[in-house]
Amino acid sequence: MKIVLAPMEGVVDHLMRDMLTQVGGFDSCVTEFVRVVDQLLPSKVFYRLCPELHQQGLTPSGVPVKVQLLGQEPDWLAENAVRAIELGSHGVDLNFGCPAKTVNKSKGGAVLLKETEALYKIVSAVRKAVPLEHQVTAKMRLGFEDKSLAIENAQAIESAGANSLAIHARTKTEGYKPPAYWEWIGKIRQQTHIPIIANGEIWSKTDATLCQQRSQCDDIMLGRGALAMPNLAQVIRQDAQEMTWEQVKALLLTYSGYEIFGDKGRYYPNRIKQWLGYLKVQYPQAENLFLRIRALTKSADIVAVLQQP
Repeated sequence: MKIVLAPMEGVVDHLMRDMLTQVGGFDSCVTEFVRVVDQLLPSKVFYRLCPELHQQGLTPSGVPVKVQLLGQEPDWLAENAVRAIELGSHGVDLNFGCPAKTVNKSKGGAVLLKETEALYKIVSAVRKAVPLEHQVTAKMRLGFEDKSLAIENAQAIESAGANSLAIHARTKTEGYKPPAYWEWIGKIRQQTHIPIIANGEIWSKTDATLCQQRSQCDDIMLGRGALAMPNLAQVIRQDAQEMTWEQVKALLLTYSGYEIFGDKGRYYPNRIKQWLGYLKVQYPQAENLFLRIRALTKSADIVAVLQQP
């Protein structure tokens, strides 16, 4: 079983990747997407979203990171894929799952699931451009408004030469609302030969086991579940004890140091509140802590509350 840390725009940045991979249990990570329109992007864009490229494409704990690209132009995606590889990315991932309206309006992300041929052309162009020793992977949803093209889309991505495919078990329209339709990944699995990674609504070891059974996939991708329980990957992989609230609070303080003294310090108040929003799914104490810091806007004031018993 491989466990991958999912890309989540505005949430799982390099600081969060560092934090969660240090906690352990992940085999690899995928970055937030690099938006490709009509040019070869400068190296600084890749370094900004994936600072790990300065360290051979590895998190500080040694977990490989793969740059994700989002766009609709095959040739420009191919050129930027080559640049990502040259800078040290451990393969390249293609985003066919982002549900954001602004992205979809500009023909990026999940809206491409309406155009099976477009998926094929993009993956094919990137695969031809990237040296064969480097993986080209993709992430998709089950569809845009419905699941009618789910199998065809996966087959197109496979026939274009992708090395593996992560599938979020919901359509764009279904968003993040439960349930996740893991059995649909199983249907795709029966009609393809490409390695598939199952994603969506995995919050516990029980969820992971059910997902694997229904999707017929050994490999899984964790997103919101890993934010709600920071050692979820270890719980799934090693039957580890779930983190206690005191351990989570210690992690929040460590994260505070990262954020405040890192390059995104001005975003810290919003980021810590955002993370508490995920943590309250598993830890009722997170709701109380959120209420105590909700109105605070200064980092020092928030940290002072975190340090209280």
